Amino acid sequence: MRILASIVSLLLITSASIAQETRTLSKQELLQEVMENGNLLKIKAEEVKEAKGDLNQANAVYLPSITASYTGSTTTNPLMAFGSKLNQEVLTASDFDPQLLNDPLRTDNFATKLEIRQPLINVDGIFQRKAAKSKYEATQYQAERTREYLELQVEEKYMQLQLSYKMVEVMERSKTASEENLRIAKNSFDQGLLQRSDLLAAEVQVMEMENRLRYAQSNVKNISGMLSVMMNDESNEVFQPSDELQPENEVVAMDSISSERADIQAMRAATAAYEQQYRSDKMSFLPRLNAFGSYELYDNEFLQADANGYMVGAQLSWDLFDGNKRIAKTGKSKAAFERSNLEYKQYLAESKLELEKAYRMLNDASNELSLSEKALEQYEESLRIRKNRFKEGLERTSELLFAEAKFAEKQLDYHQTVFQYNYALAYVRFLTKK
Repeated sequence: MRILASIVSLLLITSASIAQETRTLSKQELLQEVMENGNLLKIKAEEVKEAKGDLNQANAVYLPSITASYTGSTTTNPLMAFGSKLNQEVLTASDFDPQLLNDPLRTDNFATKLEIRQPLINVDGIFQRKAAKSKYEATQYQAERTREYLELQVEEKYMQLQLSYKMVEVMERSKTASEENLRIAKNSFDQGLLQRSDLLAAEVQVMEMENRLRYAQSNVKNISGMLSVMMNDESNEVFQPSDELQPENEVVAMDSISSERADIQAMRAATAAYEQQYRSDKMSFLPRLNAFGSYELYDNEFLQADANGYMVGAQLSWDLFDGNKRIAKTGKSKAAFERSNLEYKQYLAESKLELEKAYRMLNDASNELSLSEKALEQYEESLRIRKNRFKEGLERTSELLFAEAKFAEKQLDYHQTVFQYNYALAYVRFLTKK
């Protein structure tokens, strides 16, 4: 008996440890955790950093590049040996002996060199930087729109959680009512007042309600899992909303698409980036002017510098022909710019259409909500009357079961309509953000 008790205790402890805990959660708490811990915004933040890095690289069109080097070499090459001694400022008259010039001894050379290059006029680089800046702005706008979309997703998932709990609540009440009907039906059957087919119908309805209740409970866990992913939470909790699902009373006025909406500004900035890249490719046919300078130290011993010199200058370069690559690249960037411009116009048209559809969806959901409220009231009153008649033996079991099922169906329809109305309202707000 002790062994059996220990096994039972162990099973109970294990079952309790793997059971999911229920956590009450408000919509504001959910939104805060998603924004702070969710991976989606973190991914967008890294994309913004990548675009910022590209912009910083493009600053090279204005900033100098500076390099330092230390080189050690040894040679018997006539030209290199003579040049090394010349740089070291150690040449003597004997070094001009033709025999030494033609067959020099080994010469060691250690050189320290500090070199600077400064762009002066690089027109294509200037437009490349403008393109990188527009791309960076587009990425920032995309991140902002992602935040707004995430807010809509949070609102939708939270309402789905509310709806799931409403389904559980309705199914629990329906299951309780069905069990009570089954109890009454059994008593009537035992007294010979009810046919077996009616008793079986009552039993089937109880089983149906139990199955629908389990489905509703599973739906709660499924949505809780989605919320956990959004919050980057691995606690495996089941969430319960702290607020009831109720229709919102906000009045929404008809509005148009704002040109300042983040996603539209992102499309506009992306188009500007393609335009600047196209202009940069066109400017690549122009010459470039760059300044350069260097300071050099030489010696024939390691870490010594007895001789020095400098050089400064400017270079004007012009790539006249590169195998048609620049022409092809310019044509490609022009096509990309034209495509982006068309995509921007298409996106505006689709956004306008989407807003019109959202307003119609909101209006339809509002009408459906009013109808659903009346239908729910009607079926509730009908069920009340049939229950009273059933208790008095004036109503058949099948009629009562049918009324119970229809009332549960209308309750679910009402809560589903509330969800659709609230989501349509949230979607309209999302589309009309400034």
